[in-house]
Amino acid sequence: MPGATSFRKGLKICGLTTFIFLIISVVVFVTLYFTMFKPKQPQVIAHPVSLENIEIQIYPFSLNATIGLVITINNRNYGSFKYKNSTAYIDYHETNIAEVPIESESVPARGKLDLSTYANVTADKLVTNSNFWNDLVAGSFNLTSTTTLRGKVTALKIFKLKATVFSICDISIFIQTRSLESNCYSKIKL
Repeated sequence: MPGATSFRKGLKICGLTTFIFLIISVVVFVTLYFTMFKPKQPQVIAHPVSLENIEIQIYPFSLNATIGLVITINNRNYGSFKYKNSTAYIDYHETNIAEVPIESESVPARGKLDLSTYANVTADKLVTNSNFWNDLVAGSFNLTSTTTLRGKVTALKIFKLKATVFSICDISIFIQTRSLESNCYSKIKL
């Protein structure tokens, strides 16, 4: 039967073509995952820009100040990240001294976002901490900032995944030079 032989031959060619197409597709998707779609950790940098609203009360003692900040978020991924309203916390030797409100925003794919915000520092908690006078004499204060941003990552305007970005910043304030140095570490969890 000549018709059955050509049918089998056509079926073998179709099966082989489909198999080769699947292998090529898997190789392309694996390559894309490990190059373009592999999540890269975002970079978060805090820049203080102003000191405002200093309030001092002698009795009972309280000292408060507002620090204006610009937070730069550098998204090195091929997907945009849209996050919800959040709050960053600034601690001095495990004592919370400030809260920083972070309004919802979208960070573009492979782009930067400069976010203006402020920190309401409860300085009386800083002064009453047992380490304050030693750090004052040493000439520097070491603070830690922690932030959790929850939102969605959108890649190629098709794929949408829930994501959470954790950021921890070590901030050093040098009294003599009135300068600030921050070193941040960020991690994304999909």
